[in-house]
Amino acid sequence: MRFASNMAQIIDGNRIANEVRCEVRLQLEKFVGAGNRVPHLTAIIVGEDPASQTYVEKKIIACKEVGISSETKALPITTTQEELLKLIDELNNDDKVNGLLVQLPLPAGIDERIICNAVSAAKDVDGFNELNIGRLALDMKGIVPATPLGVKTLLERYNINTFGRNAVVIGRSKNVSLPIAILLHSDGRNATKGMDATVTICHRYTPPKELTRVCRQADIIVVAVGKPGLITKDMVKPGACIIDVGISRIPDEATGKFKLVGDVEFDEVREVAGHITPVPGGVGPMTVAMLMKNTLNAAKSQAGCADK
Repeated sequence: MRFASNMAQIIDGNRIANEVRCEVRLQLEKFVGAGNRVPHLTAIIVGEDPASQTYVEKKIIACKEVGISSETKALPITTTQEELLKLIDELNNDDKVNGLLVQLPLPAGIDERIICNAVSAAKDVDGFNELNIGRLALDMKGIVPATPLGVKTLLERYNINTFGRNAVVIGRSKNVSLPIAILLHSDGRNATKGMDATVTICHRYTPPKELTRVCRQADIIVVAVGKPGLITKDMVKPGACIIDVGISRIPDEATGKFKLVGDVEFDEVREVAGHITPVPGGVGPMTVAMLMKNTLNAAKSQAGCADK
């Protein structure tokens, strides 16, 4: 076992998220001081899923902290796809709304892809609209999904070298894993300011032996599967950077209550890794912070101001 002083450095998502929120607040004050209206974010939630309600509450609290006005439109679980699309269309055409998000997952019977594509690309602060994902893939300016942008920001602010390094992304969500892989491999000279890594993408059907093989060669591992304990010590190259996006709620044998864990066996992997994100307190806070940044940038774009 490595001595504690040689264990991986913790990547503190709470600290970096606080930095980002402070930056957004200062930029917003300058934006409003120049005569622009206070940016506004509207969140739509369908049904009463406790986790979704918690996520939306965190976003609204963050809005208050940075100075963004906000509103939550809570719809009953009986809401039809047509009713939801009508509301989205109304908000798309409301000039007072700069950012618009629909909290996922949606109830059965509502097609998430249709809903995500219905949100105006200019107001799509989640970055899930097909136009924004397409722009990201083509290395063009657009709104980048908040979680992938948060991962990129953590790597940058902890000075993790990605240029020419081997990175493995585990997971193939079109809203999280795929955009992360795109950002990691994109050219740093173009619009998305990508990270120039050599990227391997793995998923649920990657054989365990093959997953272990590619992970052992990786300088950076980003895992976003939602499978506790997927990444173990024997799979990690000494000194590698581990970004754990996964989050699961499992029973805690010691307390009899529930606890949140990631996809990485944190305590044992920390003995060999160089950097590692905790769960909670790693990527999670960054998602909300980057949503604030996306909302401000959407407002700037709509006002004809360049992003900074």
